[in-house]
Amino acid sequence: MKFSSYIFIGLAFVGFASYAQKVTPKGQPVYQDKPFLQDYSIKYYIKSNNTKLLNVASDRNGSIKIFSSAGLLHTHNGELMYPGTLEADKTYRTIGDKKIAGIGSYQNQFVLLDDKTVLSNAWAGKLFTKHDLADAKLFVGGKDFAFLVSDGKSLQLTKDSKTIWKGSLPNDKVVALRYQASTDTFWILGQKSLSTLSGSTLTKVFDGADFTAFDTNGKKIIIGTTDGIITLDAATKKQIGSKNQKLPVTEITDVKAIGDKFWFGTNNGAFASRADGKFDYYNGERWLPGNTVTNIAEGPENSVLVLTTEGLGQICFKKMTLHDKAVFFDKQVRSRHIRNGFNAALSQMTKGNLSTGFLSDSDNDGLWTSMYLGGEVFRYAVTKDPEALQNCVESLDAMERLFTVNGIPGFPSRSFERKGYIEQLSDPERWQHSSDPEWDWKATTSSDEAIGHIFAYGAMAELIQEPTLKKRAITLIDTLMSHIIKNDMYMIDYNGKPTQWGRWNPEYVNAFPINVGDRKLNSSNIVAMLQTAYHFTKKEKYKQKAFELMKKHGYYENLMRPMSVIGKAPEDADEHSKHMSDGWNHSDDEMYFVGYWGLYRYAFNDTLKAAYKKAIIDHWEAERPEKEGAWNIFTAITGTKTFDLNEAAWYLREYPLDMINWNITNSHRKDIEKIAPNFRNQTTKEVLPPDETPIQRHNGNTFRLDRKGGNGTSEESAGDIWLLPYWLGRYQGIISAPQK
Repeated sequence: MKFSSYIFIGLAFVGFASYAQKVTPKGQPVYQDKPFLQDYSIKYYIKSNNTKLLNVASDRNGSIKIFSSAGLLHTHNGELMYPGTLEADKTYRTIGDKKIAGIGSYQNQFVLLDDKTVLSNAWAGKLFTKHDLADAKLFVGGKDFAFLVSDGKSLQLTKDSKTIWKGSLPNDKVVALRYQASTDTFWILGQKSLSTLSGSTLTKVFDGADFTAFDTNGKKIIIGTTDGIITLDAATKKQIGSKNQKLPVTEITDVKAIGDKFWFGTNNGAFASRADGKFDYYNGERWLPGNTVTNIAEGPENSVLVLTTEGLGQICFKKMTLHDKAVFFDKQVRSRHIRNGFNAALSQMTKGNLSTGFLSDSDNDGLWTSMYLGGEVFRYAVTKDPEALQNCVESLDAMERLFTVNGIPGFPSRSFERKGYIEQLSDPERWQHSSDPEWDWKATTSSDEAIGHIFAYGAMAELIQEPTLKKRAITLIDTLMSHIIKNDMYMIDYNGKPTQWGRWNPEYVNAFPINVGDRKLNSSNIVAMLQTAYHFTKKEKYKQKAFELMKKHGYYENLMRPMSVIGKAPEDADEHSKHMSDGWNHSDDEMYFVGYWGLYRYAFNDTLKAAYKKAIIDHWEAERPEKEGAWNIFTAITGTKTFDLNEAAWYLREYPLDMINWNITNSHRKDIEKIAPNFRNQTTKEVLPPDETPIQRHNGNTFRLDRKGGNGTSEESAGDIWLLPYWLGRYQGIISAPQK
């Protein structure tokens, strides 16, 4: 989401312009993996719902304090995905009897406001400036320890307990105070006016209505309202343009200038301005304990503090390379996402509490593990890291056992689990008992798993030279493909019947009208699978079957059919075809691109390879608006120089470190341009960054705007979502090693 250039000057351009500084031997551009700023959130929850959180501040020592209806609070514990709490601050017991009315920061030290004074424990406690406003609640520091104080009606400028100036806003209520050091000017926002105090002269400079908050960076002043923001030139006091309502949320509760950005609190999350005129939006518990923002402040160590009604969200920015991120995600996968060797999700958590979840089974255990295994194969090919090789071994063990746990020759189960838990597993009706009295296995394996298996085994057989692993991978390719050919291009289940989706027989495939995606998909996948089998086994039956399907049954024409043809089945089509073509299927995209590895790389001849390249690029052109990192990087296997490398790197950078399935809402936003309902289910003109949208695997729609229900109940694995495209990019040389 965020390139917060205010934190490290000069880093903001990294990843936008540097990716094409070098080229691969094929002439393809290379993303130079230099450090960028990765954002993440540390959340601190308030224990009592009755406590009102009013303002937040930090000091030069990295301490954070909050003023609340229950007095001063401070943060306790807290790190990424392990929330802390807000506790009563008893640090200075001797101020316990004071009627604290606010907290702020002055010269990077904490300053407090009470009913009589502005005071601080910094500067040896010498700051103790009296004022006369018993109900004071607003204050700001100026030059040489002068402080402007307000109770919402009156204003008082005090220094060393002496009143320098008193006044009020005629027919207006004070909302916020700011100080501009470059001009020694106090800015005073009312509900319907903006004024300056320079020396002892109060001057109204702007009129309006429904003002709620404001701040200035010395060049611009931005005023938040109940329905948008107004921008003024700080020097001329003139409005720039019209009120901006093309915002994520228009009801503004706070404005804070931090570095070269303006941050905005709202009644539905927070957002920050970007140099391109767009906004980075922080919504939901991925980022904030609650969505109603009460105050924003600059935090310690280049962070931003966003105070909400439910607690504090500390948005942190850390310098990372993509490789650093890969290391982080590797730990995520290995520490809590490996189940019986499978790449699995953590489920049934309590509001994001990672210690409360369990590793769940999935229909696609074989597919998700294939994609993780493929990524670890590429990692090993690049690094020769023995840990990567061991990860490959453990995943291969699980994948191999899918074939042996069910007793059906050549048939891979969907999953397996210990006996006695069928009723607690997903889709219990699909589970069968194994001959092994300790285990059960899941039936009805689909084409998703089959293409995943062949992709991972092919990559392993080619790129890992350890003889035993290579042989095991080739054996599994041969085992699965022999089963399919033997059974007339079907996968046959425990009941002797084809599974619902494991069908590549021409009678089934060509029954679809030409514009139904499954006709193209199944043709593309099975040719890729047969080519892979022939490449590694050299058994003629695979080559013969592939050419038979392509020439006699039109599979070549099917797989080469342009994506522009794919759409809804005609009115006279059968119901199955209509059902299968009611909208764009993103699971199909996943199967296509995973299959393109074997389709292109193991093509029978150069003529076919050139044709396949055209088909792959045609598909990629249709996918470009989604900015799907994996599809861009898979497309690069063709050697094309145009595959949106910078968008692929954007995807990898922008994917959140927190992969918990929090509720997310974007459909209310007024800064996005929605488009009419369409076959591809594209909702907006431009896709949002991955860290602003729901977590999803590669079979999801990147244009999905919202996620509701089950807030924080599961965490997805980065194994297939992030590590596969990253290590595939590294293997192809289009993503460099980390650049220090």
